[in-house]
Amino acid sequence: MLKLIAILLLLPSFLSFRAIKDENDIQWTAGRRLTWSDFKSPPDRNASNAALTSSKIIFNYGYGDEKGFSYHISCVFDKTSSWGKVKTEYILSHEQGHFDIAEIYARKLNKALKHYSFNVKTSPKEVPAIYQQIMKEEGQLQNQYDSETDFSRDKPQQAIWLEKIQRELDKLKEFAAYR
Repeated sequence: MLKLIAILLLLPSFLSFRAIKDENDIQWTAGRRLTWSDFKSPPDRNASNAALTSSKIIFNYGYGDEKGFSYHISCVFDKTSSWGKVKTEYILSHEQGHFDIAEIYARKLNKALKHYSFNVKTSPKEVPAIYQQIMKEEGQLQNQYDSETDFSRDKPQQAIWLEKIQRELDKLKEFAAYR
Protein backbone atom coordinates (compact mmCIF):
# COMPACT_ATOMS: atom_id res chain seq x y z
CA MET A 1 0.00 0.00 0.00
CA LEU A 2 1.45 3.35 -1.03
CA LYS A 3 0.59 6.51 0.85
CA LEU A 4 1.37 9.81 -0.84
CA ILE A 5 1.38 13.24 0.73
CA ALA A 6 1.96 16.42 -1.26
CA ILE A 7 2.91 19.70 0.34
CA LEU A 8 3.35 23.01 -1.48
CA LEU A 9 4.74 26.31 -0.28
CA LEU A 10 3.76 29.60 -1.79
CA LEU A 11 4.93 32.90 -0.41
CA PRO A 12 3.01 33.83 1.68
CA SER A 13 2.67 30.27 2.83
CA PHE A 14 -0.37 28.06 2.54
CA LEU A 15 -0.81 24.37 1.83
CA SER A 16 -2.28 23.06 -1.37
CA PHE A 17 -2.10 20.10 -3.71
CA ARG A 18 -0.77 20.74 -7.19
CA ALA A 19 0.95 19.03 -10.08
CA ILE A 20 4.72 19.38 -10.02
CA LYS A 21 5.10 20.24 -13.72
CA ASP A 22 3.50 23.48 -14.86
CA GLU A 23 4.35 25.51 -17.97
CA ASN A 24 4.17 28.65 -15.82
CA ASP A 25 6.93 27.40 -13.52
CA ILE A 26 10.68 27.68 -14.03
CA GLN A 27 12.72 25.05 -12.23
CA TRP A 28 15.72 26.54 -10.40
CA THR A 29 19.01 25.60 -12.03
CA ALA A 30 22.46 27.11 -11.62
CA GLY A 31 22.73 27.86 -15.33
CA ARG A 32 19.34 29.56 -15.73
CA ARG A 33 18.99 33.11 -14.41
CA LEU A 34 15.70 34.98 -14.37
CA THR A 35 14.95 37.51 -17.10
CA TRP A 36 12.29 40.19 -17.13
CA SER A 37 10.38 38.21 -19.76
CA ASP A 38 9.80 35.56 -17.05
CA PHE A 39 7.69 38.01 -15.02
CA LYS A 40 4.24 37.57 -16.63
CA SER A 41 1.84 39.03 -14.07
CA PRO A 42 0.67 42.63 -14.41
CA PRO A 43 2.37 44.79 -11.77
CA ASP A 44 0.48 45.74 -8.66
CA ARG A 45 0.30 49.51 -9.20
CA ASN A 46 -0.57 50.06 -5.52
CA ALA A 47 2.50 48.20 -4.25
CA SER A 48 5.54 50.20 -3.17
CA ASN A 49 7.99 47.52 -4.27
CA ALA A 50 9.60 47.58 -7.71
CA ALA A 51 9.00 43.89 -8.40
CA LEU A 52 7.68 40.68 -6.90
CA THR A 53 9.13 37.19 -7.21
CA SER A 54 6.85 34.27 -6.46
CA SER A 55 8.93 31.21 -5.72
CA LYS A 56 7.69 27.88 -4.41
CA ILE A 57 9.15 24.78 -2.89
CA ILE A 58 7.01 21.83 -3.90
CA PHE A 59 7.46 18.74 -1.76
CA ASN A 60 5.94 15.30 -2.20
CA TYR A 61 6.72 12.19 -0.21
CA GLY A 62 5.43 8.70 0.02
CA TYR A 63 6.12 5.34 1.56
CA GLY A 64 4.97 1.78 1.36
CA ASP A 65 5.74 -1.53 3.00
CA GLU A 66 8.10 -2.69 0.24
CA LYS A 67 9.32 0.63 -1.16
CA GLY A 68 10.31 2.50 1.97
CA PHE A 69 10.48 6.31 2.13
CA SER A 70 10.87 8.43 -1.01
CA TYR A 71 10.39 12.10 -1.76
CA HIS A 72 10.62 14.73 -4.46
CA ILE A 73 11.50 18.39 -4.00
CA SER A 74 11.12 21.08 -6.61
CA CYS A 75 12.10 24.75 -6.33
CA VAL A 76 10.28 26.84 -8.92
CA PHE A 77 9.61 30.41 -9.97
CA ASP A 78 5.95 31.10 -10.82
CA LYS A 79 5.79 33.32 -13.91
CA THR A 80 2.10 34.15 -13.60
CA SER A 81 2.41 35.44 -10.02
CA SER A 82 5.63 37.42 -10.52
CA TRP A 83 5.79 40.97 -11.82
CA GLY A 84 8.08 43.94 -12.27
CA LYS A 85 7.44 47.68 -12.43
CA VAL A 86 11.05 48.86 -12.43
CA LYS A 87 12.80 46.56 -14.87
CA THR A 88 16.52 47.17 -14.41
CA GLU A 89 19.32 44.61 -14.18
CA TYR A 90 19.94 45.75 -10.61
CA ILE A 91 16.34 45.05 -9.53
CA LEU A 92 16.41 41.76 -11.44
CA SER A 93 19.48 40.67 -9.46
CA HIS A 94 17.59 41.38 -6.22
CA GLU A 95 14.67 39.26 -7.45
CA GLN A 96 17.08 36.49 -8.47
CA GLY A 97 18.31 36.64 -4.86
CA HIS A 98 14.81 35.75 -3.66
CA PHE A 99 14.68 32.77 -6.01
CA ASP A 100 18.17 31.70 -4.91
CA ILE A 101 17.11 31.86 -1.24
CA ALA A 102 14.24 29.50 -2.05
CA GLU A 103 16.81 27.13 -3.61
CA ILE A 104 18.93 27.29 -0.47
CA TYR A 105 15.96 26.07 1.54
CA ALA A 106 15.07 23.37 -0.98
CA ARG A 107 18.61 22.09 -0.41
CA LYS A 108 18.22 22.41 3.37
CA LEU A 109 15.02 20.38 3.14
CA ASN A 110 16.84 17.73 1.13
CA LYS A 111 19.65 17.70 3.72
CA ALA A 112 17.19 17.33 6.60
CA LEU A 113 15.37 14.48 4.84
CA LYS A 114 18.64 12.72 3.96
CA HIS A 115 19.45 12.70 7.68
CA TYR A 116 15.92 11.71 8.74
CA SER A 117 15.45 8.20 10.13
CA PHE A 118 12.14 7.15 8.61
CA ASN A 119 9.61 5.49 10.89
CA VAL A 120 6.28 4.54 9.33
CA LYS A 121 4.42 5.18 12.60
CA THR A 122 5.82 8.64 13.35
CA SER A 123 6.46 10.00 9.86
CA PRO A 124 2.95 11.46 9.33
CA LYS A 125 3.82 14.02 12.02
CA GLU A 126 7.60 14.21 11.71
CA VAL A 127 7.99 14.76 7.96
CA PRO A 128 5.49 17.66 7.75
CA ALA A 129 7.10 19.15 10.89
CA ILE A 130 10.53 19.06 9.20
CA TYR A 131 9.05 20.73 6.13
CA GLN A 132 7.23 23.40 8.14
CA GLN A 133 10.37 24.26 10.15
CA ILE A 134 12.48 24.63 6.99
CA MET A 135 9.78 26.78 5.36
CA LYS A 136 9.50 28.97 8.47
CA GLU A 137 13.26 29.58 8.33
CA GLU A 138 13.04 30.32 4.60
CA GLY A 139 10.34 32.93 5.14
CA GLN A 140 12.38 34.56 7.88
CA LEU A 141 15.45 34.78 5.65
CA GLN A 142 13.40 36.19 2.75
CA ASN A 143 12.11 38.92 5.08
CA GLN A 144 15.57 39.57 6.50
CA TYR A 145 16.95 39.91 2.95
CA ASP A 146 14.38 42.60 2.09
CA SER A 147 14.77 44.33 5.44
CA GLU A 148 18.56 44.50 5.45
CA THR A 149 18.80 45.55 1.80
CA ASP A 150 15.84 47.93 2.14
CA PHE A 151 14.24 46.05 -0.76
CA SER A 152 17.48 46.48 -2.78
CA ARG A 153 17.75 50.24 -2.17
CA ASP A 154 20.80 49.80 0.11
CA LYS A 155 23.34 48.97 -2.59
CA PRO A 156 26.26 48.02 -0.30
CA GLN A 157 24.01 45.67 1.69
CA GLN A 158 22.56 44.26 -1.53
CA ALA A 159 26.07 43.34 -2.71
CA ILE A 160 26.86 41.74 0.66
CA TRP A 161 23.65 39.72 0.54
CA LEU A 162 24.23 38.44 -2.99
CA GLU A 163 27.65 37.17 -1.91
CA LYS A 164 26.12 35.62 1.22
CA ILE A 165 23.45 33.86 -0.84
CA GLN A 166 26.07 32.47 -3.24
CA ARG A 167 28.19 31.19 -0.33
CA GLU A 168 25.15 29.37 1.08
CA LEU A 169 24.35 27.81 -2.30
CA ASP A 170 27.97 26.65 -2.57
CA LYS A 171 27.97 25.31 1.00
CA LEU A 172 24.87 23.21 0.28
CA LYS A 173 25.98 22.06 -3.19
CA GLU A 174 26.02 18.38 -2.21
CA PHE A 175 22.28 18.61 -1.44
CA ALA A 176 21.37 20.15 -4.80
CA ALA A 177 20.79 16.71 -6.30
CA TYR A 178 17.19 16.48 -5.12
CA ARG A 179 15.71 16.71 -8.63
